Amino acid sequence: METIKANVRLDAKGLACPMPIVKTKKAMNELEAGLVLEVQATDKGSIADLKAWAESSGHQYLGTLEEGDVLKHYLRKSSSDETIEKKHPNVISNEELEKKLNMNENIVVLDVREAAEFAFNHIPNARSIPLGELKDRLNELNKEDHIFVVCRTGNRSDLAAQKLTEKGFIHVVNVLPGMSQWFGEMDSVQRK
Repeated sequence: METIKANVRLDAKGLACPMPIVKTKKAMNELEAGLVLEVQATDKGSIADLKAWAESSGHQYLGTLEEGDVLKHYLRKSSSDETIEKKHPNVISNEELEKKLNMNENIVVLDVREAAEFAFNHIPNARSIPLGELKDRLNELNKEDHIFVVCRTGNRSDLAAQKLTEKGFIHVVNVLPGMSQWFGEMDSVQRK
């Protein structure tokens, strides 16, 4: 396999979301504009996560190579005039979402975590579309619906909410802090 030259390597192997993004963001802050960062990760979700983060933060996602169980992501740091990290403006707390659900409001809860994360605990009646599949599955959602996007910590859901808004969805809200702090009702697969 061809070796790609990177200026800095970051080891994020064995880490789950949001840690590869947190470490990448920190490494990018310390990197000079124009240089390339190689992020080594084992979390399959990091492919979609890092690509979406790079897009939202203004950095350039170059691509990912797979070597055995290790994913090597390549990102180029943009100059400061290219880099303005965006955040979705419409947010709601877990507690506010829980109230809406308890009042049986006509809303859609969209869970953008990976399928395995969703299987073991999710909000009842939530729809599962992992962030990495969202672009290809937009037709499963109605642009007029009130969509509340959730993930584990609010990072992937923020990126998904931005993507939905860019695609013409009108009522999109990011749920913070997400499933890591969700104390409301949950469904899951039967554990044996």
